Order: sequence, then structure tokens, then C-alpha cells
Amino acid sequence: MDFFNNLDPAVLTVIVVLVIIVVGCLCLYLMRMWWQGGQFRKNTRIDDKIVIITGANGGIGKETAIDLAKRGGKIYIACRDLKRGQDALTEIIARSGSDNVYFLQLDLASMESIREFSRKFHQLENKLHILINNAGIMACPKAYTADGFELQFGTNHLGHFLLTNLLLDLLKEAAPSRIVIVSSIMHRIGYIKKDDLMREQRYWKWFVYGQSKLSNILFARELSKRLEGSGVTANSLHPGVVNTELSRNLDLCSKICFNPWKLIFKTPISGAQTQIMLAVDPELDRITGRYFADCKQRKPSSAARDDETAMWLWKESERLTCLSMV
Repeated sequence: MDFFNNLDPAVLTVIVVLVIIVVGCLCLYLMRMWWQGGQFRKNTRIDDKIVIITGANGGIGKETAIDLAKRGGKIYIACRDLKRGQDALTEIIARSGSDNVYFLQLDLASMESIREFSRKFHQLENKLHILINNAGIMACPKAYTADGFELQFGTNHLGHFLLTNLLLDLLKEAAPSRIVIVSSIMHRIGYIKKDDLMREQRYWKWFVYGQSKLSNILFARELSKRLEGSGVTANSLHPGVVNTELSRNLDLCSKICFNPWKLIFKTPISGAQTQIMLAVDPELDRITGRYFADCKQRKPSSAARDDETAMWLWKESERLTCLSMV
């Protein structure tokens, strides 16, 4: 105590400030490490298996592509932007050390683009072992797809709904095969507004995003039932709160609240772990219709376990995408 009593007040102040900084940095580091969540550690190989990953030009999609390419998969990255897709392809090949990676253009906000993607892929391959519906947009201003659907619901749900159904024949041919659908914990604030799916009456971007993510889980749930006995599984997941470009559409107020927390958000590599696990873990060969987060099975909201709504959404999605006419 005498040591501190004899210190110059200015020096003591500096010491206290330094201690606070060090302790604060340590707490921030420990919090960041905890926030990274579960990690998939198995070295499972997927040699010669064919994989499609939507939205793999950045974030967790790109990290998933790199990981699965390292495991020996033949990877197709499906992205809307031609230049960003080509740039991502170059990076994935360089970082994975695999040249068995390919780019096909796909705009999930266009039914025509989705059908064209399916036609091209059917010309290239006669099987598909893993489909990862990873692409998505979040909390964007009110806008519409090329076909007149509300943009978040149209891209996050309807686009993947049509794509998956158009590729089901190849998935069944490759069975046992897997469909992995990226949802979000934000499904808990969503609800299916049956009389106004496109939210014409009232649009609040976070609730609309929540509806699209709830739709992802309901889609996986209903799809798993329809695929029973086919050898094709369908599961959904929450990747965690990840520091990616997904937040680019946030308004200034949201960014002010959101950005400081990025210091402890998951890295894209950590955010990709659950979908990598669902894509390759041998222990999940027969697991279907489930919801995962941090590499563990979780219980989604009660709305996400509503089989009646899941069936209604399926039929409505069929109607909206004109699936029976494809």
C-alpha cells in the first residue's frame, strides 16, 4: 500500500487507466471467443461429391465453398453478380488449393434466372449430392423482385423454393444427398401473414425479414416430409450473428446500434461451421426436418413447428412460382 501511497497522482492515474484497458481488452477477447460458437472439427472427405452453394461470393457462403473444396468436393458457386462471382471463384480456388470449383450465374430474385440456372446445371451434371441454400438479403428497403414479389420473401424463400424443387431429381439420383437451408434466429419475430405475404398493407423490414427466415424453416420442415424414403434430407440452421456484408442494407440508425457489436460477432469462418456440419457430418445421414445452431440441434419457435402453416406455405409457394408449369 505504501508503494501506491507514494506514487505521484498522475502516475497512479496512468496505471489505473492501463489496468482498465488491459482488463477491458481481455474481457472483449474472451467474449469474442465465446461468441464464435460451436466448431465442426471432423476431417470428413466428400471426394467426387457435387455441391451447389448459393451466395458463395462472400461471407459464410464463400468460407463454406473453400472448406468443402478442401474436402474434395466439386463445388458450384451460384451468385448474381458476374464480376463478384468470378472474383470469388479465383479466391476460392487459391485458398482451397482445388481447381474443381466452378461459377454459374444465378439471380434468386428472378424466376427466369433460376429456371435458366437449372437448365444449365442439368446439362453439366446428372447428380447433385449437396445443395446449400445460403444466399440471402436482410432488412432492406421495400422493393420487389423481377416477378413482382416482395424482395426479401421473394429472394430468401421463393427463390430457393423454386431452385430446390427444380433440382430435386438430381438430388434423388445422388441419394443419400442433403439440402441445407440457412435461416436465422430472427425467424422468432416473423409470422406468416397469409392474407398479405407481400406486406402491401404494412411494411416493416425486420418483421418482413423474420417472415422470410421463418419461411425457410417451414420449407425445410415440409420438404423433409415430402422427401421421406427418398434418401434426401433437408435441414435448416441459424449461422449465428456474423460479421458479413449482410448488414449492408441497414439504415443509419440501425448501423449506429449494430456496428459497435461487430467486434465480438462471429467471423465468417465460424459462421460457416453449422452449415458445413450439416453438409458433411456422417452422423447426420438420416437426420431431417430439424433446426440447428452452433453445430447443435435446437428447438425453433412454435410458429416454425406449425405443420399446417408449413403445408399452406408450400402450396402457396407452388402457386406463386408456377412450379407445376415448369
